[in-house]
Amino acid sequence: MNHPTETTEPSSTVLTDPKDQRNILIAMCTALIAVIASVSGLNVAQQDLAIDLGASQSAVLWIINAYTIALAALLLPIGAIGDRWGRKPVLLTGLAVFGLASLGAALAPTVGLMIAARVAAGVGAAMIMPVTLSVITSSFPPEDRARAIGIWAGFAGSGGILGLWVSAFMVDVVTWRWLFVLPIGLVIVSAIASVMFVPNSVEHATHRFDIGGSLLSALAIGGIVLGIHEGPERGWTDPITLAGTIVGVVALVAFVMWERRQANPLLDMSAFRDRGLSSGSATLLIVFAVMFGIFLVLFPYLQAVVGWSALRAAAGLLPMAAVMMPMSTLAPRVAARFGSRATMITGVAIFGIGMMTLALRASVEGGYMSVLPGLMILGFGMGLTMTPATEAITATLPQEKQGVASALNDTSREVGGALGVALLGSILSSGYRSAIEPALEGLPPELAEHASEGIGSAYAVAAEAGDAAPQIIDAAQHAFVEGWVSSMWIGVALAGVALAVLVFRGPGTGKAVAPAADREFEIASA
Repeated sequence: MNHPTETTEPSSTVLTDPKDQRNILIAMCTALIAVIASVSGLNVAQQDLAIDLGASQSAVLWIINAYTIALAALLLPIGAIGDRWGRKPVLLTGLAVFGLASLGAALAPTVGLMIAARVAAGVGAAMIMPVTLSVITSSFPPEDRARAIGIWAGFAGSGGILGLWVSAFMVDVVTWRWLFVLPIGLVIVSAIASVMFVPNSVEHATHRFDIGGSLLSALAIGGIVLGIHEGPERGWTDPITLAGTIVGVVALVAFVMWERRQANPLLDMSAFRDRGLSSGSATLLIVFAVMFGIFLVLFPYLQAVVGWSALRAAAGLLPMAAVMMPMSTLAPRVAARFGSRATMITGVAIFGIGMMTLALRASVEGGYMSVLPGLMILGFGMGLTMTPATEAITATLPQEKQGVASALNDTSREVGGALGVALLGSILSSGYRSAIEPALEGLPPELAEHASEGIGSAYAVAAEAGDAAPQIIDAAQHAFVEGWVSSMWIGVALAGVALAVLVFRGPGTGKAVAPAADREFEIASA
């Protein structure tokens, strides 16, 4: 159905002073890194969490996943609230909630309190993440907006890598409770900068808020992400996995039906007819699915196969970020010269080549140098893809819906990451088991079964296997790489899907707005 135009009185402030723009970018990217780093940070401290809190593996996973589920579920409704009630107040409230919740997590004495603190942190993060982008899109003029989005996208893509490295450093040098020092410190810096430099922008809508759509979107995304997270660990027929998936899918169908019947919906479904919005969302979902899947398999590869510490393994990912961030900033100029569609197609193609390079070169004997070229190519392709994909989404929706546009962009990333971990993780596990079982013939059945569960279990079995230990470790390392190669070929196939979407349904071939040549507000060195 056709929706009537909303009546709004926008009060956005467009800033043209490079100093003002730089200060806003520092505030927004600092807050963004705090949120992104908290997604991946606790992954390096699973063993420490289990020991200090007396937590089971299931409880540890809930501690890690509770944050992501709360964040993903609330992005769309809170993004709309920011548009309606003011982006700056929502941002400052989110920073306060996130900071206090992170402090609570650092001091939590029990599993229950830890999970509660992580849920609260996820709520705060959902108030922060979409606003960081919508503040940029609503306060920067068109000639400066693309480059600002590029900087934001660079930090969004590499924030998880930086978070892993800092977290690994804290675990190795101090204790896991110090993992929260970085997010808390970043929140304080961002809050001060936001109070001082960020203008408030609010769209005074006369229509009522879409409460029904907000509740259904939270149930849909939260349920689907819950099912995806729990499936690989509990099994896809487990009651919690099934309940989350079923509730999520049903709520998603209901959300679409509800939104199509609303005069002023939370998210206008007809907007997905726009090639920029649909292809940008699909591209980000697929690219982040593959990237998060790579992180899942690369970290244990560097630890269990190469033999690195957690800190050194996290540092091994930094070259990828070092390529990704400057390419994200350069992407708007490339898009202005060759068009957003051509830039995205090229970026995804390079991304796919990076995946193929990993699949062909990764080996036990080659170690880190066998995967480094693939990581560098991946970073190049991602950097070239993320910025025009993000801009395609935010440019589709009107000024008064920039919070929703930003939330849709973030939701694509979060859901994609969850899908990638589940899919590529399952392929890795299946490939590992298939490859190692023939090499374990002759071992007692109980030891062989335990060793086939994963490379960590194989190392535990080897410690008790006496003379058979070298055979088990060698078999586990080669089986892990074989499973990883299988998962990387799935990543190549996913990149092919994204490429097909862009070729046949990509954004228009027109050139993007060229960034102003005299505006230098790069903040990579800030």
